Amino acid sequence: MIFIHPLWVIVVDYVLGVVMWTLIGRAAMNLFLREDSEFFFMRFFVRATDPILRFFKPVTPGFLIDPLVPLYVAWFFFMIRFYLMPWLLGYSVMGMLSFPLESDIAQFLYGMFR
Repeated sequence: MIFIHPLWVIVVDYVLGVVMWTLIGRAAMNLFLREDSEFFFMRFFVRATDPILRFFKPVTPGFLIDPLVPLYVAWFFFMIRFYLMPWLLGYSVMGMLSFPLESDIAQFLYGMFR
Protein backbone atom coordinates (compact mmCIF):
# COMPACT_ATOMS: atom_id res chain seq x y z
CA MET A 1 0.00 0.00 0.00
CA ILE A 2 2.86 2.37 0.77
CA PHE A 3 4.08 2.24 -2.84
CA ILE A 4 0.69 3.11 -4.32
CA HIS A 5 0.08 6.28 -2.29
CA PRO A 6 2.39 8.95 -0.85
CA LEU A 7 3.43 8.45 2.78
CA TRP A 8 1.49 11.47 4.05
CA VAL A 9 -1.74 10.02 2.61
CA ILE A 10 -1.20 6.74 4.43
CA VAL A 11 -0.38 8.54 7.70
CA VAL A 12 -3.46 10.77 7.48
CA ASP A 13 -5.68 7.78 6.67
CA TYR A 14 -4.22 5.73 9.54
CA VAL A 15 -4.83 8.58 12.00
CA LEU A 16 -8.39 9.11 10.76
CA GLY A 17 -8.99 5.35 10.80
CA VAL A 18 -7.72 4.91 14.35
CA VAL A 19 -9.91 7.79 15.54
CA MET A 20 -12.93 6.35 13.73
CA TRP A 21 -12.44 2.84 15.13
CA THR A 22 -11.78 4.20 18.63
CA LEU A 23 -15.10 6.03 18.50
CA ILE A 24 -16.83 2.87 17.31
CA GLY A 25 -15.09 0.93 20.10
CA ARG A 26 -16.39 3.39 22.67
CA ALA A 27 -19.94 3.01 21.37
CA ALA A 28 -19.61 -0.80 21.42
CA MET A 29 -18.16 -0.85 24.95
CA ASN A 30 -20.95 1.46 26.04
CA LEU A 31 -23.43 -1.32 25.23
CA PHE A 32 -22.01 -3.31 28.15
CA LEU A 33 -20.45 -0.73 30.49
CA ARG A 34 -21.26 2.73 31.78
CA GLU A 35 -18.98 5.58 30.76
CA ASP A 36 -17.77 5.99 34.34
CA SER A 37 -16.79 2.32 34.59
CA GLU A 38 -13.45 1.46 36.20
CA PHE A 39 -12.65 -1.10 33.49
CA PHE A 40 -9.37 0.07 31.92
CA PHE A 41 -10.47 -0.35 28.29
CA MET A 42 -13.56 1.76 28.88
CA ARG A 43 -11.51 4.40 30.68
CA PHE A 44 -9.14 4.49 27.69
CA PHE A 45 -11.99 4.85 25.17
CA VAL A 46 -13.59 7.65 27.20
CA ARG A 47 -10.34 9.55 27.74
CA ALA A 48 -9.25 9.17 24.13
CA THR A 49 -12.54 10.20 22.57
CA ASP A 50 -13.90 12.88 24.94
CA PRO A 51 -11.83 15.69 23.31
CA ILE A 52 -13.08 14.64 19.87
CA LEU A 53 -16.69 14.52 21.04
CA ARG A 54 -16.33 17.97 22.62
CA PHE A 55 -14.92 19.31 19.35
CA PHE A 56 -17.90 17.94 17.38
CA LYS A 57 -20.46 19.07 19.99
CA PRO A 58 -21.59 22.11 17.91
CA VAL A 59 -22.62 19.87 14.98
CA THR A 60 -24.06 17.03 17.07
CA PRO A 61 -27.86 17.06 17.17
CA GLY A 62 -29.32 17.42 20.64
CA PHE A 63 -31.88 14.67 20.10
CA LEU A 64 -29.23 11.93 19.88
CA ILE A 65 -28.97 9.76 22.97
CA ASP A 66 -25.51 9.80 24.54
CA PRO A 67 -24.49 6.24 23.54
CA LEU A 68 -25.04 7.09 19.85
CA VAL A 69 -22.97 10.29 19.80
CA PRO A 70 -19.62 8.45 19.24
CA LEU A 71 -21.14 6.62 16.26
CA TYR A 72 -22.41 9.89 14.83
CA VAL A 73 -18.95 11.45 15.11
CA ALA A 74 -17.31 8.29 13.70
CA TRP A 75 -19.57 8.73 10.66
CA PHE A 76 -17.82 12.06 9.95
CA PHE A 77 -14.43 10.35 9.94
CA PHE A 78 -15.81 7.63 7.66
CA MET A 79 -17.11 10.25 5.23
CA ILE A 80 -13.78 12.10 5.23
CA ARG A 81 -11.89 8.88 4.54
CA PHE A 82 -14.26 7.55 1.90
CA TYR A 83 -15.24 10.69 -0.01
CA LEU A 84 -13.14 13.73 0.88
CA MET A 85 -9.63 12.23 0.73
CA PRO A 86 -10.04 10.68 -2.75
CA TRP A 87 -11.64 13.88 -4.02
CA LEU A 88 -8.83 16.05 -2.63
CA LEU A 89 -6.24 13.75 -4.20
CA GLY A 90 -7.92 14.08 -7.60
CA TYR A 91 -9.28 10.58 -8.10
CA SER A 92 -12.20 10.50 -10.51
CA VAL A 93 -13.80 7.52 -8.76
CA MET A 94 -14.90 8.00 -5.18
CA GLY A 95 -13.58 5.41 -2.80
CA MET A 96 -10.50 4.52 -4.85
CA LEU A 97 -8.21 5.42 -1.94
CA SER A 98 -10.63 4.29 0.70
CA PHE A 99 -9.37 2.51 3.76
CA PRO A 100 -5.65 1.70 3.42
CA LEU A 101 -5.65 0.94 7.17
CA GLU A 102 -8.29 -1.77 6.85
CA SER A 103 -6.69 -3.08 3.67
CA ASP A 104 -3.33 -3.50 5.42
CA ILE A 105 -4.98 -5.23 8.38
CA ALA A 106 -6.87 -7.60 6.04
CA GLN A 107 -3.67 -8.42 4.14
CA PHE A 108 -1.87 -9.11 7.42
CA LEU A 109 -4.64 -11.42 8.64
CA TYR A 110 -4.81 -13.17 5.28
CA GLY A 111 -1.07 -13.80 5.38
CA MET A 112 -1.25 -15.00 8.97
CA PHE A 113 -3.96 -17.61 8.35
CA ARG A 114 -2.83 -18.69 4.90
